[in-house]
Amino acid sequence: MPTLNGSKVEELEKIARRVRVHIVRSTNEAGSGHPGGSLSATDILTALYFEVMDHKPEEPNWPKRDRLVLSKGHAAPALYGVLAEAGYFPVEELMTLRKLGSRLQGHPHVKTTPGVDASTGSLGQGLSVAAGMALAAKLNREPYRVFAICGDGELQSGQIWEAAMFSSHNNLDNLIVFLDRNNLQIDGSTEKVNSIEPIISKWNSFGWHVLEIEGHDMDEIVDSVERAEEVHGQPTMIIAHTVKGKGVPFMEGSLAFHGKAANDKQLETALEALGEKNGGD
Repeated sequence: MPTLNGSKVEELEKIARRVRVHIVRSTNEAGSGHPGGSLSATDILTALYFEVMDHKPEEPNWPKRDRLVLSKGHAAPALYGVLAEAGYFPVEELMTLRKLGSRLQGHPHVKTTPGVDASTGSLGQGLSVAAGMALAAKLNREPYRVFAICGDGELQSGQIWEAAMFSSHNNLDNLIVFLDRNNLQIDGSTEKVNSIEPIISKWNSFGWHVLEIEGHDMDEIVDSVERAEEVHGQPTMIIAHTVKGKGVPFMEGSLAFHGKAANDKQLETALEALGEKNGGD
């Protein structure tokens, strides 16, 4: 049975569409950034912040909040878009992305941006941070959960597997990780650069509970978290199959927009594809 009713799915999809608009606009304004991997992670972040996680935008450091570590920190435009939509800071501030003095730098910064739980950007490190947070919750007998989002190319980092061993060794069943499996990294496909398959058996062998979902399906995303919470004594890895550049046809499945913003003409095309025309719905 579906986890979400139709109206809730529609609401989440509308938020995700607005976040995608924020991504292409803010990176265009900055003249730089990583739109491709931000667009592929948008639905996961939207579902987490608007349906799954316990958090308070009016109190960003609420001690009992669920934590989110964006291990693939270059996807910051997606996180910022979701945080702005949730009310952590004004939507208008998104247009200051990557500018001097802005709270919204190219990678998340825990000390400057409301709602950011960890500074990330050096690939491979975020999962270790998330594992540490999850262990702290266990030791302090706190009920909060820790979510992390990793990139698939990021799995080529050795520190990921150290964190994987640590997490299962410490039975961190309050740690839920999404793998943004868009199959592309900066130098090409993950399978050509350095194959990460077989992913499922690898994570199983490291003592993790593994799920596999369609990463752009809101119902599957939310349902996977509910299934993860039924597991005791193991962290969960959710392999979310996604499309790099999702929602913008000329960016979908394209390496060109891994770390390049749309120019002004491309922005117009992207906004039209996202249902925006002349700056409005």
